[in-house]
Amino acid sequence: MNKRYDRRSFLKVSALAGGGVLLSLQTPEAKAQGRGAAAAPAPDVHAFIKVAPDGTVTIVSKNPEVGQGVRNMLPMMIAEELDVDWKNVKLEQADFDDTKYVGQSAGGSTATPNNWVPMRQVGAAGRLMFVNAAAQTWGVPASELTTASGKVMHKGSNKSAGYGELAAKVATMPTPDFSTLKLKDPQDYKIIGTSQIAYDLHSIVLGKPVFGIDVTVPGMLYGVFEKCGVFGGKVVSSNIEEIKKMPGIKQAFVIERPVVTDAVIPRDPGLENGIAILGETWWHAQSARKKLVVKWDEGPRASESSAAHAVKAAELMKQAPQRTIRADGDAEAALKTAAKTVEATYSYPHIAHAPLEPQNCTAIFKDGKVELWTNSQTPGGGRQMVADTLGITPKDVKVHMVRGGGGFGRRLTNDYMVEAAFIAKQAGAPVKLLWSREDDMTHDYYRPGGWQHLTAGVDASGKVVAWKNHFISFGAGEQFAQSAGMGPTEFPQRFVPNYALHASVQPLGIRTGALRAPSSNAFAFVIQSFIDELAHAAGKDPVAFRMELLNSAVPLPAPPAGGGGRGGAAPPGMNPERMKAVLQLAAEKSGWGKRNLPKGTGMGIAFHFSHQGYFAEVAEVKVDAANKVKLNHVWVAGDVGSQIINPSGAENLSQGAVVDGLSEMMSQEITVEKGRVVQTNYHQHGMMRMAQTPPDIEIHYLKSTFSPTGIGEPALPPILPAVANAIFSATGKRVRSMPFSKSGFSWA
Repeated sequence: MNKRYDRRSFLKVSALAGGGVLLSLQTPEAKAQGRGAAAAPAPDVHAFIKVAPDGTVTIVSKNPEVGQGVRNMLPMMIAEELDVDWKNVKLEQADFDDTKYVGQSAGGSTATPNNWVPMRQVGAAGRLMFVNAAAQTWGVPASELTTASGKVMHKGSNKSAGYGELAAKVATMPTPDFSTLKLKDPQDYKIIGTSQIAYDLHSIVLGKPVFGIDVTVPGMLYGVFEKCGVFGGKVVSSNIEEIKKMPGIKQAFVIERPVVTDAVIPRDPGLENGIAILGETWWHAQSARKKLVVKWDEGPRASESSAAHAVKAAELMKQAPQRTIRADGDAEAALKTAAKTVEATYSYPHIAHAPLEPQNCTAIFKDGKVELWTNSQTPGGGRQMVADTLGITPKDVKVHMVRGGGGFGRRLTNDYMVEAAFIAKQAGAPVKLLWSREDDMTHDYYRPGGWQHLTAGVDASGKVVAWKNHFISFGAGEQFAQSAGMGPTEFPQRFVPNYALHASVQPLGIRTGALRAPSSNAFAFVIQSFIDELAHAAGKDPVAFRMELLNSAVPLPAPPAGGGGRGGAAPPGMNPERMKAVLQLAAEKSGWGKRNLPKGTGMGIAFHFSHQGYFAEVAEVKVDAANKVKLNHVWVAGDVGSQIINPSGAENLSQGAVVDGLSEMMSQEITVEKGRVVQTNYHQHGMMRMAQTPPDIEIHYLKSTFSPTGIGEPALPPILPAVANAIFSATGKRVRSMPFSKSGFSWA
């Protein structure tokens, strides 16, 4: 939910060396928290603006950058209202600092909705202070002054002054009344809505050290950490004394920690047992590690396997569900009287995040304090975990935020951060911990797999009158494994009068977590594919069938007093009118129903609502006799509110989401044998090749009157069922299980 600021909000102003000024925004709540003895939340400081005497403007980006473009986006909003030229702005990455900032995290497509108002308010407040400084200096009413390109101007006297000239004056001034702030009319935007390349793109292209993997500090050792392939395994014995004698090896030691025995593995269980090896170079440490011989006590999780999970799921599906998550009307009775019923079982596997940059962290422990360089998506959570593990206070943990080479939710957890800190403390030397690709693939927090047995019925007119789902997942009792659950508001709840969602779970011994568009990346495939089956059973066009379904919504309750949910969606929940609009746009742009396609070519459509984003997508595919799939074209239509802040960044995110989803659909799968993950690298967990991508991924955004929301995740889910439905259209073959490669399909 967007923060509201009143006249008691203030700008903290302090002079920089040489007469500059530093502006930062705090809310009254944050100010109070900062003074409280037990204040855990950070002060609500949203941004800093630095103006040097020479007029140089530096804007600090407070959130972690993991490729989603937030380092550009947040400062763009500030710069717009500050009224400076983007070409003259320098960007600076903030460290994690809960005395200055809140919301320093990356995940859930929250950066835009959470910062849309605050970031612009920072810029507007800063601009007003420079205007007031000029008014006082020249003895003229502030109302007669205008700003542009980092200057204040007075038309009557033809006077002007750059922000740098006024910086010292601003440093002594009272802060403006926030009720007087007037944000720009969107039609006057000069920066917001324009395409801006990533600030450090030039450095990335040239291979300069900008990522966490590139960090170096004086005197550091390079570390690797060998853990048991079965989660919770303990070291029984090893040849560690031989490892210590190998060339370039400085230290090697066993780390013993309490074993997590919870029936459901916690979200971020922390430091595991294992053996740390430190060398003069990473090559030395990793080479020694390959000679390591360890006998493990693997514990009870060593008996698990994907094959056994599948057998158990089949058993559960035949039994009465363990519990009911939601029941509207009477699904069983409605199914008995339906004109037609459709029954199908869908499944999807565990998959890994597999970011290009493996997990890494650099740490220095000295005098009871630790300094870290990390690409964590949740540096605050990592700092707390490090403090708890090392037995120090959070204020003794300094966290530098470094650009990450992808995250997709993997860096929401901070195991590698704790490992680096603990190893550095034990070693008594700076340590750069770097995981191998195999570490990254076999010690992930995987997108959890699952099964869904669906039964639905339509009446004589083709309207969906009943929907029943027995959802088989992982967990214990009424607790799902991390990110493995399905909630009571999942579509098509609210759109079918007789709706039932039941669930059963079984134990799981590997870690799970959020992966780009959590849950939605699998659920959209199941739900939108099954809706397509219903459309064909009803003898209706898939677009028209979906439109009719969206027209049958039970109205949401009235919004709560004082506004609604995040990003202007009040109350939270899918707005069918917005979804119908993007569905119609996708159909129009793709020429749905107006084109004659050759034999073996088909089109499929799907939509999904996630992370406050509305997306509908159409895929056109050609499938040959050998089931090789060629993507001819993809059309993406999205509604993420009234403004696209950085269009090139938004297009990049949506196109990347499509390619990411296609990789998941066709070839990605994590399996378990004897408690261990089988897949170890990209050759077993494939990424889509550039030559296999559609020649055109056409992106269209439909601007609505709602506050802007995020793009990084909601563009992904619809592509999976859109392609699945297109394959059915082209071949008559309905694929109900991912990855599609297991059903004999592959990319052409």
